[in-house]
Amino acid sequence: MKKLSVVVLVLLLGLSKAYAQDDEVNPITTAAPFLLIAPDARAGGLADMGVATSPDASSLHYNPAKYAFSESQWQIGLNYTPWLRNLTNDVSLTSLFVSNKINERSAWATSLTYFSLGSIELTDGSGISLGTENPNEFAIDGTYSLKLSEVISMAVGLRYIHSNLAVRVDNSEIQTVNTFAVDVAMYYQSLEKNYGDFNGRWRAGVNISNMGPKVELVVGGQESFIPTNFKIGGGFDFILDNSNTITAGLELNKLLVPTPPIRDNATGEIIAGMDDNVGFLQGMFQSWYDAPRGFEEEMEEFIWQLSGEYLYNDVFALRAGYFHESPNKGNRQYFTLGAGFKFRSTSLDISYLINSSDVNNPLESTLRFSLTINLGDSYAYF
Repeated sequence: MKKLSVVVLVLLLGLSKAYAQDDEVNPITTAAPFLLIAPDARAGGLADMGVATSPDASSLHYNPAKYAFSESQWQIGLNYTPWLRNLTNDVSLTSLFVSNKINERSAWATSLTYFSLGSIELTDGSGISLGTENPNEFAIDGTYSLKLSEVISMAVGLRYIHSNLAVRVDNSEIQTVNTFAVDVAMYYQSLEKNYGDFNGRWRAGVNISNMGPKVELVVGGQESFIPTNFKIGGGFDFILDNSNTITAGLELNKLLVPTPPIRDNATGEIIAGMDDNVGFLQGMFQSWYDAPRGFEEEMEEFIWQLSGEYLYNDVFALRAGYFHESPNKGNRQYFTLGAGFKFRSTSLDISYLINSSDVNNPLESTLRFSLTINLGDSYAYF
């Protein structure tokens, strides 16, 4: 990919805003947005949900507190997500997750997520080749999860973030970013209870991820926030019998990043909203009440997702979901489909996205794949 890579680079940095003429359209942009991409195909089939779903190898991305409820002593998950596959073939997100259930109350996990933007061929004004660049971003995570009771667990996590989107061209102001972030999460999984014709289990979760300092993405420019994100969700397992389970879930997401104010084009003075040039901690609190259009716009900043999963005999799963983002905040709206297959200790998951918005989705008409290996002792649910 040549010029296309440059276009992708600009889009990911959030330096280009194609919404200019609508006063109500006010998207929030951050550095390192790859941190918000759902890495695995199981969640991909559930509308990218994961904060309150059952534990799996990739739980660190959604809610690391779930690992304390994992049934396997060791889990290894490998995920591959093509990106912009309709336009190019060398942009992708790849991730590796490893978790270990230390005992029935605690677990640790680590992961590596790598986002490749492919290759950019550089030339001078005469068309002479100056070599190639391979811009990329990656994150290395670690977390510890502990059960506080039979039904509640908590987790803390640390993340190292590296963003190398700079290219060797004249007057380039984009620089490499290295920073750290922290996650804090909680998970609730009830005991199985009889509800007449079926048994059931409630699930709930909350996670605040990517809490960390602002970064200087552009030399001499205003520092950028990383995508601090708040997730909360719940679900219910309809356990019909020993072989059939249906799970329904709902999740809400919100960026804990200040909303850009409306400024006067001539003077730069703030007309509506609040100054977004603040520290990351103040920005997290301010993000709940700083929208220029008030409460209505604050509600637009919530992304909501619905999903359903059918599991047969712990060996086959069918999944579906719907993802909705306000047209004024990005307009991502899509349906998802997915399936999972388990062969002894190995699971294979696939998912497919159906775009329902007039804004192109980089995962449209793309198959995503995940492979999970479960090793060691099995821990039954309390």
